[in-house]
Amino acid sequence: MDHKALVKAARAARKHSVSPYSRFRVGAAVLTPGGKIFTGCNIENSSFGLTICAERTALFKAVSEGHRRFVALAIATDEAGFIPPCGACRQVIQDLAPGATIILCDSAGRTKTYSVEELLPHPFGPADLSRTA
Repeated sequence: MDHKALVKAARAARKHSVSPYSRFRVGAAVLTPGGKIFTGCNIENSSFGLTICAERTALFKAVSEGHRRFVALAIATDEAGFIPPCGACRQVIQDLAPGATIILCDSAGRTKTYSVEELLPHPFGPADLSRTA
C-alpha cells in the first residue's frame, strides 16, 4: 500500500506544532479504511503534563468524528533519524488502532514502517482489565 499522501499529511501537520519549550515538532496523520485522513500535531503547555502528542491528537480527532478502525498512522518529525511514538502514544495506538501500520518519517522524508506489536510487544489491554485477583 502506498502511504505517500498519509506521510505528506503528517509532514504538513507538523508545521502547526506548538512546541515553544522543547522545539520538537511532530505531525501525525491517521488513515481510515474508507480513505479519510485525520491529522494532528503536538501541542505543548507550560504545565508539561497537559501537553498532548501529535499521534494522540490525530487519533482522538478521528474517534471524535465517529471513526473506530484505522489502517495506518504516519508520524513526522524534524529529526534526521526515525523517532518512534512515546510510551503513552504506543498504549493509545494499541487500544484505538491495534492493526494499523505505523510509518515513521524523518526530516528528509524517508520512511520506516512498523507494526503496533513491534513498537509495543507486551501491551496492556482490555483483557487485562477483566482479570480478578
